[in-house]
Amino acid sequence: MKLRSIRDVEVKGKRVILRVDFNVPLDENGNVVDDFRINSALPTIQYLLDKGARLIVISHLGRPKGKRDPKYSLIGVAKRLAELMRKEVLFAPDVVGEEVELAVAGLRDGDLLLCENVRFHEEEEKNDPEFASRIAKLGDLYVNDAFSASHRAHATVEGITRYLPSYAGFLMEKEVKYLSMLTEGPTRPYYLVLGGAKVSDKVALLENLLPRVDGVLVGGAMAFTFWKALGKETGQSIVEPELMEFARQLVEKAEKEHKSLVLASDFVVSDETRSRIATKSIDEFEPTDIGLDVGPETLRQFASVLSEASTVFWNGPLGLFEDSRFAQGTRALAEFLTGRSGLTCVVGGGDTANAVRELGFFDKFAHVSTGGGASLEFLEGKILPGIAPLLEED
Repeated sequence: MKLRSIRDVEVKGKRVILRVDFNVPLDENGNVVDDFRINSALPTIQYLLDKGARLIVISHLGRPKGKRDPKYSLIGVAKRLAELMRKEVLFAPDVVGEEVELAVAGLRDGDLLLCENVRFHEEEEKNDPEFASRIAKLGDLYVNDAFSASHRAHATVEGITRYLPSYAGFLMEKEVKYLSMLTEGPTRPYYLVLGGAKVSDKVALLENLLPRVDGVLVGGAMAFTFWKALGKETGQSIVEPELMEFARQLVEKAEKEHKSLVLASDFVVSDETRSRIATKSIDEFEPTDIGLDVGPETLRQFASVLSEASTVFWNGPLGLFEDSRFAQGTRALAEFLTGRSGLTCVVGGGDTANAVRELGFFDKFAHVSTGGGASLEFLEGKILPGIAPLLEED
């Protein structure tokens, strides 16, 4: 998958509309709590400024439902961006209208203007063509660096590309490069490690990737839907009854296609009160048990299988990592995967990205995707609406 790159276009003196994803958590005073997504966009921003672009940055934040809401203002983001870049960041109170037009008219080469939250307009999520056209008139060309929003056909993601020459930023290129590798030409053996709570989030991913991988390892709460489908007691652990038949069929399909399917076999369990904690095999579960992390035997099994891997895609933490008592499985897996030389491991999904950052492994992986839903939809085989307009024609 080859994208038109910002490297291929002259931007000096041009008004460049850059779509980013600055959908970051804020505290009650509007200050940025986690600047991961801002940092991820900095290489593209810096490149465009260094090349003399007049930069107009557009982002969404939260779900203000098409109405202006101070709680979702990007003013705090502008402040943090200025700190990170050590540069003045101009701020426009809207993305359309006279004020932003005047601000854009006053831009000089190398200036950076951040516009207020585009989702203050309901036309953004409706992909309204007139709204997209009005924003497009602010610029000479468009750059999409918001991979994590590119599964949405919104006005500043998809609609605007009908009115301006459109290119991919560096983050977009990196995401597409690594995720394409997982579907087009991975180095084998290639394994899929899945965790998290729900099988339902992974159905299409499993259907698309099972034929491409050598095996699947299942941990996290989603393992209990598989075990319940195989007739095991799972206590009060999370189970999706409507996905049990899918789980059964997947086990049969993996066996038929000679793919290894390894289910977590022991767990750190507690009860509703979290007052008692024990480690039990799946065969020892009692009706009151809740599985909250994988156990040591599972970690040994996973390490044994993954010791021969050349490529791994990991989506979903192996336990309730937010509670340190149930973070050991996720930490141990991250430690193992980042400690193996010759292994390319891509991490995808918002919870998994948060887990490896909080546990201190973020910089040790080949790639940690900024896109939760976007990365999963990409790996499901879909051409995302924000990416389709950036593809180079054959």
